[in-house]
Amino acid sequence: DSLKALRDKQQRTVYRLTLVKGWNTEDIEAYSKLFSIGNPDFVEIKGVTYCGSSATSKLTMENVPWHADVKAFSEALALRSEGEYEVACEHVHSCCVLLAKTERFKVNGQWFTWIDYEKFHDLVASGRPFSSKDYMAASPHWAVYGAEEGGFDPDQSRYRKERHHKSSR
Repeated sequence: DSLKALRDKQQRTVYRLTLVKGWNTEDIEAYSKLFSIGNPDFVEIKGVTYCGSSATSKLTMENVPWHADVKAFSEALALRSEGEYEVACEHVHSCCVLLAKTERFKVNGQWFTWIDYEKFHDLVASGRPFSSKDYMAASPHWAVYGAEEGGFDPDQSRYRKERHHKSSR
């Protein structure tokens, strides 16, 4: 019922899928069928974050997909949608990829997946009806899928930790 309710929304809607290697990374067909129920604007696909072991979870680090796994799943899901969705943005550090409805959010070859918050608040204050197209903003070049920056804003400071793992040999 929740997915059906999304179909009637006039604002941005999103499905969020958390991939768990060995549990749900092979269900592309089943996930694609869910799209027709709620007709979301976006599908955010994220790799599960391992938070340690507990009595209530059987997950291990082996269940955490690599970003390459999330990308491959996302590309297959987009392909399965037959052009309705495309892979629009990614954030490598978060192991996250965004599918977006091509017809709505790709304008003249450019993605508009971001929100113009000032415009959004003005629209809300106006009291008039509006849709997600009225406040969409261009996705920055560094956030677009496949960009060299991998979703990192080049104007922000970034600390890269050198990791020196001991060999198990």
